[in-house]
Formats: sequence, structure tokens, C-alpha cells
Amino acid sequence: MPAEPLAPKSLADPDALAARRALIAAPHIAPIRTLAVRISAERGAPVPIPDPLDGGVGARMLLLLETPGPAVLRTGFVTRDSANGTAANLFRFLAEAGIARADTLIWNAVPWLIHQEGALNRAPRRAEVAAATPYLAPLLDLLPRLAVAVLAGRYAGEAASAIAALRPRLPVIRIPHPSPTYVCTSPEVPARIRRGLSEAAALLDGATA
Repeated sequence: MPAEPLAPKSLADPDALAARRALIAAPHIAPIRTLAVRISAERGAPVPIPDPLDGGVGARMLLLLETPGPAVLRTGFVTRDSANGTAANLFRFLAEAGIARADTLIWNAVPWLIHQEGALNRAPRRAEVAAATPYLAPLLDLLPRLAVAVLAGRYAGEAASAIAALRPRLPVIRIPHPSPTYVCTSPEVPARIRRGLSEAAALLDGATA
């Protein structure tokens, strides 16, 4: 397994990207990759897979974002290591919180690419969020060690009730989306992200105590 990147945007390096892609058959990722292939076939759109450097089916924290951005096709991964501002913010916030990479699984509330080729990023539509909700159950079935779910952004936050129904005892924490668009609007936004991730880190620490 390659060493964990020490700085954001590491997958801008073609060699680092090639090394990451060489890990896509790893056993801890394979079941989620199978789910991604199923969703892609059913929705007729690409579904990026979780980063093999993250926890996969062994994850104890589900970090749910909103939807893959248009640039995701460059890597094919849902990852904090993409060369964009949202991923870079996420990289830094998770590092600050001291949450181990092996404890995390990053996924999207709408897991498939909703953008037309060449289009700008946009928020998911209500119908897309509703269509994605049934895929939470098979995802959670693959994550038996979960100790907390962190929902980033308004649309990811709408998954809270579905998660509560599927895992009634699983703590759910809502935070703002880490996009630079939101993080730069007010000092309170990054403060809320830090508070939420600190709470998640405490829950993870408590689960191993």
C-alpha cells in the first residue's frame, strides 16, 4: 500500500494517480466497487469508487458528500486527494481532526455523475436525491463497523432520516459542505465543519476505548 499523501491534490500527479488505480481490486474496496458498477448500470452514468487508501468496508466513519463533480472522471475516485478546492479543504479538515484515513469512507448522497460532459458543477435535483436514497441500504450493509455518519451539505443532510431508519443507533452529524464556495462565505462555516469533525473523532475514539 502506498504511503498516505502528506499534502492535498496529490492525484494531480499522473504517477500518483496510476499507483492509486493499481489498487482498485483491493479486497476492502471490491464490494463497494461492485455496488458502484451496479448503480452505474441502473442509472446510466459513471459512479466513482472510494479511494483505496481509505477504509473501504472496514470504515468506521461514513462521510457523505452531495454528488461527484464534473472533474471526477479524471481520477474515477471519490477522494480527498483530487486536484480541486473541495477535496483540498476536506483533506485539511480531516487531518486537523486527527481522523485516521483507514477509518473513513467518502461517498456521495447522489453517487452517480449528474453533469453533462463539459457542464459546470450544479446541485442535485430533488428527483435525483430521491432516486439515490434506495442505494443507502446496500451501502450501509457493506459497512458493519460504522460508528458515525457525517453528512456534508444540505443535500447530503437529507439522508439523515433514511440513515436513522436503517441504523437507528448510528450517530449522525451534519456539517456544511467543504466547497470553497461555502467555506469562504463566513468564518462560522469552517468552524462548524471543525466542530462536527471533532465530534466525529471523539465518537471514534470512544468506540475504541
